[in-house]
Amino acid sequence: MTNRRLSNSTLKALPASVAVPRYDRGGIAPGIVHLGVGAFHRAHQAAYVDDCLAAGEADWGIVGVSLRSPDTRDALAPQDGLYTLAIRGSGSEELRVVGSIRSLLVAPEDPAAVLAVLTDPRTRIVTLTITEKAYLRAAGGGLDSTHPDIVHDLANPQMPRTAHGFLAEALSRRRAAGIQPFTVLCCDNLPANGATLHRLLVEFAALRDPGLAGHIADGVAFPSSMVDRIVPATTDVDRARIAVELGVEDAWPVMTEPFCQWVVEDDFPAGRPAWEKFGVTMVGDVGPFEDMKLRLLNGSHSAIAYLGLLSGYETVDRAFADPAIRQFVDGLWAEAIPTLPQDAGLDTAGYTAQLAERYSNTALAHRTAQIANDGSQKLPQRIVASAVERLSAGDPPAHLMLVVAAWIAACEARGKTLPEAHFTDPLDTRLTALGSRVETVAAVFDLAGFAKDHSQRMTLIDLTAAHLERLRRGGPAAAFAALGIGSEKP
Repeated sequence: MTNRRLSNSTLKALPASVAVPRYDRGGIAPGIVHLGVGAFHRAHQAAYVDDCLAAGEADWGIVGVSLRSPDTRDALAPQDGLYTLAIRGSGSEELRVVGSIRSLLVAPEDPAAVLAVLTDPRTRIVTLTITEKAYLRAAGGGLDSTHPDIVHDLANPQMPRTAHGFLAEALSRRRAAGIQPFTVLCCDNLPANGATLHRLLVEFAALRDPGLAGHIADGVAFPSSMVDRIVPATTDVDRARIAVELGVEDAWPVMTEPFCQWVVEDDFPAGRPAWEKFGVTMVGDVGPFEDMKLRLLNGSHSAIAYLGLLSGYETVDRAFADPAIRQFVDGLWAEAIPTLPQDAGLDTAGYTAQLAERYSNTALAHRTAQIANDGSQKLPQRIVASAVERLSAGDPPAHLMLVVAAWIAACEARGKTLPEAHFTDPLDTRLTALGSRVETVAAVFDLAGFAKDHSQRMTLIDLTAAHLERLRRGGPAAAFAALGIGSEKP
């Protein structure tokens, strides 16, 4: 196999079947800084921006920033920021080389360079996909001001480690220099993600400078957005296959599905690309779309992940093909749908039918262990919020609370029926301290802050505990049987 790498110089040698950037990459100006240059960003926002650049909007190139690891930079810098997006259906694959990432920075190596590009007047939008846990929220949802990285950033504003520190310092510098603030566009699965990040950043800024906090509170736009595309982890088998297709090596291609959705609150005082021309839905209120995605897609994804792991399934399509899991997901959706806004015109029937088709995509091989990561951070908005609303309406959340029980059981199974580090959670150390078999579900709820201060919290705990006991005694089949679901496998 050739050792040539994908790069600007090898683009013209690629097969005609591979879509490549049809614009002058050298003429792109950096208008967007993205924090968290992982696979999802490269399959989603970067592809939309690539479309805009191809349409002549040359001042919206992306500077990618990794807040932790240099891996993405090390893979893509020798490739001039280029990478292959492999769009895979059950019987087809389309290859596209994306060119929207102009350059890549690694924050721990050079925080000054990151602050410089954030302060650059050409930067008008900062987008984020840093995962839920990187927002450093305390159990009550506010900023965890005791987190070591937050403490560090408050003491060392010139050398930040967190997204909060970088955003606050850059906005402070822009304010001092008379430069218009950039718009901060959160693309993570947080409830009301724009408003949530706004509140967290104001809390952070208030700890260092009340004047800066006021400036961020009143003068910086934080539109909310909802993102959706399934992006499995890239494997060495994927790399080898893509290299054969391209005729050159790509150190980090990205696998994804044909479906892609982005709903964005249209609030960009400093300007934005014409995303709506390429399928982005620009709206006044993202909330209903966000709730539908979190509770129907993300909630069922977590259910499939934990129940799939406990049932011995490595991928979503295999787990979803199990009739019992499939029937359970239908029941989960039936519980979650009534908690969604009923006057927003949401097509929940069409949406869940689409989800079922996506989950059945055999080409993606989306690993259940990948989805299982960080459950304590994901379940509050994906599952617990729906359960609380069900209870408040007088309806039982039996299917919903089985997902929480399955998460606990899957955590307990690591090092036993599952590999030791099969998936991880920010609470792992404290969960382990509760014992190899969690002594009380209430202790887990306390650690994770589930349904904190809700009047019927004990009802949720009791439901979860009953499910957990069945899972421990007889696995998913016993838990399904209690819900009237058969356990026959294909």
